[in-house]
Amino acid sequence: MGNLEFLLSALTPLNLLFALAGVAAGTVIGALPGLTATMAVAVLVPFTFAMPPSSALIALGAIYTGAIYGGAYAAILLNTPGTPSSIATTFDGYPMARGGRGDLALTLACLSSVIGGLVGAGFLLLLAPPMATVALKFGPVEYFWLAIFGLTLIASLGEGSTIKGLLGGCLGLLLSMVGVAEVGGDVRYVGEFKSLLGGLDVVSALIGLYCIPVLIELVAAPGQHLDTAQRVAGFRLREAIALMMQSKVNLARSSIIGTVVGILPGAGGSIASLVAYSEARRVSPRRDNFGKGEPDGVLATESANNATVGGGFIPTLVLGIPGTPPDAIILGALLVQGIRTGPTLFTEQAPIVYTFIWGLILATLLMLPVGLLIGRFAFRAIVQIPKAVLVPGVALLTVLGSFAVHNNIHEVQQMVVLGVAAWVLARLGFSASPIVLGLILGSIAERGFVQGHLIGGARGSVLGEFFNRPLSMAIMAFIVLGLAWPWWLKHRQKKSEGATRV
Repeated sequence: MGNLEFLLSALTPLNLLFALAGVAAGTVIGALPGLTATMAVAVLVPFTFAMPPSSALIALGAIYTGAIYGGAYAAILLNTPGTPSSIATTFDGYPMARGGRGDLALTLACLSSVIGGLVGAGFLLLLAPPMATVALKFGPVEYFWLAIFGLTLIASLGEGSTIKGLLGGCLGLLLSMVGVAEVGGDVRYVGEFKSLLGGLDVVSALIGLYCIPVLIELVAAPGQHLDTAQRVAGFRLREAIALMMQSKVNLARSSIIGTVVGILPGAGGSIASLVAYSEARRVSPRRDNFGKGEPDGVLATESANNATVGGGFIPTLVLGIPGTPPDAIILGALLVQGIRTGPTLFTEQAPIVYTFIWGLILATLLMLPVGLLIGRFAFRAIVQIPKAVLVPGVALLTVLGSFAVHNNIHEVQQMVVLGVAAWVLARLGFSASPIVLGLILGSIAERGFVQGHLIGGARGSVLGEFFNRPLSMAIMAFIVLGLAWPWWLKHRQKKSEGATRV
């Protein structure tokens, strides 16, 4: 069978129905704060056991794709990431909505999600085996340097104050160390609260840090939630396509970043979107507009986080190593179906895997009409819902979302405490984004550093383990470039202003 036969197999009415239903369900679930893509996939898994293997994979891939995109709705309309992958979408998506361009932001998010998803799926179709071997080259030291590279983004997330951004990142790092250490088993910052032994749950912390401050501000601020005076009816599709054509380099770069980060096991869409956002901001001539409603920010984050879907499937299918948390659940479903992952999967069970890849591409294309229709409905609904209904509804979802992760009431308490603390810190000028970034990357950096230190000690050269590996040196070069680039731009700007005055 060739690619045409696999495509025709994916185009059967049953597979198309699974793809359409999966995308729609995933989009709705992803739009609800606290209900992550991982949860959406986990809920669907039991229903796929009686399906043919290729159809089951298409359904799981479709709901995963839809959930990653669905997080943009809450991020843009409520300043609350529906999923962790949508953290960076709040930076410019919500300011656009506040300025009366929420419908344009949703259309941009949908279009860029489709582009990013197609790029990730294209890499999966064409380059899965060779790119998976690259992922095997990443050891603990490379993950440590990758986390450090992610932490350098904190300086650009401080919203005006680099010092406060760095302090917020340090607070996030401290929060990531709560509980029992992954390597060594030391108990840290627990005190008398035994419920903290397992550490702070990232999803509950994310809901608290982003959702609770928004709810408090909604209650405290008079007037309507979103400004509708400048709202344009419809999808604003022509305007969105024009903006995308102007930013095609940004779209391509962000999609490739998302795919590459998705290949790295454990990285995920939240890191990919933050890296893509930072790179888009660094090279943009309108970098001062980022954080104030810049469309390029939405394009970068949404294309990157959806590209991680295809990228994450590369190590999952070729190596049996989940690229993202939802991939781990899908890997379990594959094993139940009797499918053994590995390099031979693409030869011995080619009809199943290639039909799935084409089904993932079709599901990504179906996300365009589904996303536009749901986005239009969501925008009008959020605009028209009175605060007296909106605030209790979102508050209920935050409680359910934080509880449903592990059915643990202590995580709801953590969510509330962190949320109130985030609101107080926001009043003092501290953004939640550096705190979240430090929390997410802290455990990755710590695990990589400790494991790298142990390996280097066993080999007789700790410094050599950290500084003499080719991939580590390449990542360090990006770190230096990332730190020096903003300084160089400011220096060049001052120099040009001085020459103009003369």
